[in-house]
Amino acid sequence: MVLDPVKGTVFLCLTGLGTMGNSLVFVSYIRMFQSTEKKPIHLILAHLTLTNIIMLLSKGMPKTIEAFNFGNFLNDTSCKVVVYLARVSRGLSICTSSLLTVVQAITISPRHSMWQRLNLKTPQHILSSLLCLWILNSLVSMNLPYYIKSVNSMNITQFKKVGNYCYFLPESWITRWIFLTLMVLRDAVFQGAMGGASGYMVFLLHKHHQNILYLLNSKLLYRTPPELRAAQSVLFLMVCFLFFYWADCFISLYFTFSIENYSTVLYVPEFLTLGYAVLSPFMLIHRDGHVIKCCHTH
Repeated sequence: MVLDPVKGTVFLCLTGLGTMGNSLVFVSYIRMFQSTEKKPIHLILAHLTLTNIIMLLSKGMPKTIEAFNFGNFLNDTSCKVVVYLARVSRGLSICTSSLLTVVQAITISPRHSMWQRLNLKTPQHILSSLLCLWILNSLVSMNLPYYIKSVNSMNITQFKKVGNYCYFLPESWITRWIFLTLMVLRDAVFQGAMGGASGYMVFLLHKHHQNILYLLNSKLLYRTPPELRAAQSVLFLMVCFLFFYWADCFISLYFTFSIENYSTVLYVPEFLTLGYAVLSPFMLIHRDGHVIKCCHTH
């Protein structure tokens, strides 16, 4: 009870700061995409920040209100929407980050490489891919609306708790394992693609570094192409994403099997869930000078 205002304040600051940063980056990339230089990767980055905003509002705001012990403001419908959006946005964050890595790997790959056979270089292809990601994650989480209820509409002692306001009805063993398997497969496939594309980019950046050393030793002036600088930024983003994702997984598993009554400590995974959504826009602002220029010019 004493720490509830502290947790609420932290959640409020993280949600507000993250939403502001993501909104700024989202507007900047949309304006860059609408300019004469239309780069598909700007569309993916804008979608990533939009996903972050949805996650922060659907995950961070309810946790803030819950920590401050405000009255129950969610009915059955709003409970379903909030929990469903939180789950879908989490999946979209994984999938969009993977797509971003793959597209960037294609962008910097040599002309005759295997990566160039993938047609993901036009805005139409990117929009189609993003639509498929929305459909996939909506289907993977389609069981949630049926099993989520507001605490006001039931006897809360009979059901698994999702928050102070929403509860998860018991579901059948088969349903639970089907959707859990789908989630694990989705995460494994997209993180596998992310890992392969990241490894390939590291290889290309290493070759580029060797070329720079050769040219500098030959006393030739050479500048790093903007595509390779963008690849470095994407790699930083992926390292950040993987850190928060796996830290959340390991700590959640550890708490599940070793901690029962320390409810305060159980908020750590919630902070980690929001960590990538809060930090990633500021990494983009720091790494991408075009975002800062766009902010100053508008």
